[in-house]
Amino acid sequence: MRITLFAAGSQGDVLFCMRLVKRLRTSGFSVTLAAPENYASLAECSDIPFFPLRGDVQQLMASDTGKEFMHTGSSNPLKNIALMRRMVAQVAQQLSEDLLAACAEADALISLAVFASLGETVAELCNIPLLLIEPTPMLPSGDFPAPGWPIQRNLGRVLNRLSGYAMLAFVFAWYRPSLNTFRLQNGLRRLKSRDFYRTLSSVPLLGAYSDAVIPHPSDWPDSARITGYWLDEEEPSFQPSEALLSFLERGEPPVYIGFGSMTAKDPERMAQIVLNAVSRTGRRAVIATGWGGISALPSSDQVFVLDQAPHDWLFPRMSAIVHHGGAGTTAEALRAGKPNVIVPFIVDQQFWGRRVQAFGAGPTPIPARKLTARRLADAIERAATNPTMRKNAERIRSSILAEHGLDQAAAFIQEYWGTSK
Repeated sequence: MRITLFAAGSQGDVLFCMRLVKRLRTSGFSVTLAAPENYASLAECSDIPFFPLRGDVQQLMASDTGKEFMHTGSSNPLKNIALMRRMVAQVAQQLSEDLLAACAEADALISLAVFASLGETVAELCNIPLLLIEPTPMLPSGDFPAPGWPIQRNLGRVLNRLSGYAMLAFVFAWYRPSLNTFRLQNGLRRLKSRDFYRTLSSVPLLGAYSDAVIPHPSDWPDSARITGYWLDEEEPSFQPSEALLSFLERGEPPVYIGFGSMTAKDPERMAQIVLNAVSRTGRRAVIATGWGGISALPSSDQVFVLDQAPHDWLFPRMSAIVHHGGAGTTAEALRAGKPNVIVPFIVDQQFWGRRVQAFGAGPTPIPARKLTARRLADAIERAATNPTMRKNAERIRSSILAEHGLDQAAAFIQEYWGTSK
């Protein structure tokens, strides 16, 4: 069976999808990853068949509009619609056309749930079945407020669920004009936000997160399943530099600080906040500059600076992990059994920060726009020294290791589509 798996977004989003591609290929499926062209090298390194979609996500996020979106975060969903439309408009038409071409010979399509309506459109045009996957819950539920909703506390079942519907409307509004233009060009009717919910609630959907972190809501349809986190279970093959190994061996486990694919409006200011916070704590730190959330810094006896390193290798060697709260980074930090300090920038990251706080594996998240050296230093100290926090993180780690999420997902797909031949 020939499957096209459509991924777009941050590097964490694409890596999450790549893990499923690799797992399905070991089950005998023929799977091609269709993703923006700037991820070609990632696919090549993993020997994954790749169909490039026009558009460079890293370049978009580094633009002035992208930085403004990061700075605004989830505080103003209405403003974010305009910002996202400006970014999406630059690539949406080309991406839609390329995805249609990527599915020309496919027997089935797997899409990230955030792009469910685009996935449904292409699947309809190609007359193939669709399956949705998500690293963060998108279906409304009375159990929790919608990820990305500005108020991340329990609002009661009715308001929690209403926030879910509202957030779906906001997300769909990001790319609705571009999508409907594409649909009309191909003889299909316009879609409305209620169609987005209809697709999410009727098409089989696999939630790639832990039941220990988000128990399956009772008000979700049977078509939605939680599989556990999709994490590589093989020993990491990463070969660290001698300099990094030497730094790690010179003293107590350091703190990790990195914001992954996030781009700060003022990366130099963010770098100074991070350095001052580390200085206040007196702790050693490994700082990852990523896509530009933190500007390049010099290494020292107290600080080791790198672009990035595989989380599954690096995180278990840390005492605490400071990150942006992306779904994939949160999963790896929890699997490492280390307390998390989450500094959310956008959309679902505040949600993950609150979930980590709720089960006692980290302090209150600090929004990036409100970050100061004092706040960060205080949070690091709490995470690195609180024994209860460490115990809770280790407890969650044990649950995650027992789930084998990729195996669960592959088994469902094998059952759903019947055969890999």
